[in-house]
Formats: sequence, C-alpha cells, structure tokens
Amino acid sequence: MTKTAMTDPNTYTVEISAPDISPYRKGNTGIAYATTIDSGKPGPHVMLTALAHGNEICGAIVLDELFRANIRPLCGRLTLVFCNVEAFERFDLTQPEASRWVEEDFNRVWTAEVLDGPRDTVDLRRARVIRPLVDTADLLLDIHSMQHPSDPLLLAGPLAKGRILAAEIGYPALAVCDAGHAAGRRMRDYAAFGDAASPKNALLVECGQHWAKHTVKVARETTLRFLARFGIIDPERGPFRFAEAPLAQKTVEVTHPVTITAEAFRFARVFTGLEVVKEAGTLIGWDGEREVRTPYDDCVLVMPSKRLYRGQTAVRMGRFVAMR
Repeated sequence: MTKTAMTDPNTYTVEISAPDISPYRKGNTGIAYATTIDSGKPGPHVMLTALAHGNEICGAIVLDELFRANIRPLCGRLTLVFCNVEAFERFDLTQPEASRWVEEDFNRVWTAEVLDGPRDTVDLRRARVIRPLVDTADLLLDIHSMQHPSDPLLLAGPLAKGRILAAEIGYPALAVCDAGHAAGRRMRDYAAFGDAASPKNALLVECGQHWAKHTVKVARETTLRFLARFGIIDPERGPFRFAEAPLAQKTVEVTHPVTITAEAFRFARVFTGLEVVKEAGTLIGWDGEREVRTPYDDCVLVMPSKRLYRGQTAVRMGRFVAMR
C-alpha cells in the first residue's frame, strides 16, 4: 500500500498502488495493451476496459489480477483493454489528479463525428486505435472511479436495455440512468451500445473514490458479476468467487444535468455525491451569476465535480424511480 499526505481538503490519500501493466503491452490483437482470450466455444464477446482516465487505477488493478489468475472464458471471447495508457504513465503520487488525460478526455470522444473528424490529440488517437476492437464487442464493462468519496454506482445510460442489465448484474446497489455529458459521448454510449434496437449493451461502473482501498473491492466484485452474468466464469465452481452479498438495487433517473456555461461555477456548500435534497428550489450553486436550484423534492445529487469550468458537467440532478 502506498500513501501520500494531502493538505488540500478536496484531495484524498492514495491508499492503493498502480500496477505494472508493461507485461500486457504486446497483447495479441495488434493493438497495444489489448488482449483477447477465445474459449473456442460459442458465446458473446465480452470486453472489460480500464484506464479510460489515467488516474483511475482500480480497474487496472483488477485486470492485472485477472491476467495473473490466468483467466480463461468458459464460452465466447473475453477482451481486456488498458485504454489511455499514456495518461496512466504520467500518474504521480504527489499529483494524482493530474493524469486524468493528456490533452482531452478519452471518455468524451465516442461519436463517429469526432472519431472520424480532423481533431488530433494523444487521447483521441488512442480511441481511434481501440475503436475497431470496441466495434466487435457484444458487451462492455468500463471500470471507473470517482473524485469524491461516495457510494459506488452503475451508469446504465438512458435506454431500457442498460437499466435492465444493471438490475441483472445487481451490484453495486445503485444504478444511475443518464444521457451522459454535453462535453462529449462516453464509450459506454458509443454506436450500438447506445442504440435501443441493438442487442449490444454496456455499463460503466463508478467504484468509489479514486484511491480508496474499498474501490478495488467494488471493481473486482462488479467485474466478476458481469462476467458471471454472461457465462464467462462460474463463480460457484471456479477460482473467481463473489465476495459480497448484493443489496436491493435502487435506481436514480437523471433529469437535470448541470452543464457549466459561465467562466466560473461554485457550489453553495460541499457536496460529495448522492446527497438527497429534500425541498424543491434549494440553492446548490451558482453558474456565474445564475442560481442553480433543485427542480423537485428529494432531488439526488450525482457525482458533483471538481472540474468546474465551462462545458463540463458540474453535477447531475435526479430522483429515485421504480425499476421498469
């Protein structure tokens, strides 16, 4: 375990160590840091992705564990991808916030317009390299973590198929249904994953605060449950066993993502995520001079951000809904 002292109250102690992923550089797909393991039996192509953001290392730890355990799918194909490796290689314990990306957010470029467009950044080039492999996946679990301490959650997207898959996985105990960010599309919403008519499906798991020990446990448990759902592993008979009993899952539907339009945004008080604001009209912050207030009673604040600049999502406001 590696720790570094933090003096800023908005930063957190690093309790986990980044793994050495250099043994996986070559892979076997023609794409660096991407490996596909074929069972030789019929079944889906399941993809696990980590390091969409270079400072979110819990997913990399879990993928490293799977490699070390010599995982072999019982059916179909399993692909493990370390995504934004250049950002990850800049991870620094003394500045752990600084390596989220190199030039732009890898997880905001996933539309054909951007991927096929003229823009050129380190992060976008990596997305373009990985894209053909993503196109072949039937099912995707994209493993992330959070800026602030908060209960973990599955981001299931805006479609019914994502909500249903989140309920089938059943872990973590909260699913959030949202359409993403104004700044750009996430990989979990890319192409067929975001098409209601396609059987392809994806989830994004936010496992907890970036560098807390429990975040790795959540990433591991979610990954194993995702793999078990599609027959890739047998948690009853194989070496990959569930460690936690899932709780009854709740669902939050995001209705009001707050995209920053002014030069400065500030919150009315400290929010770390999943606070339930009882009264409609409660002030939660200012977008420049514009007041931002809750639209209804019992409003849930999802993943308030520390990246408070124009074009970014400051927070998502939603409410608990019944599974449908």
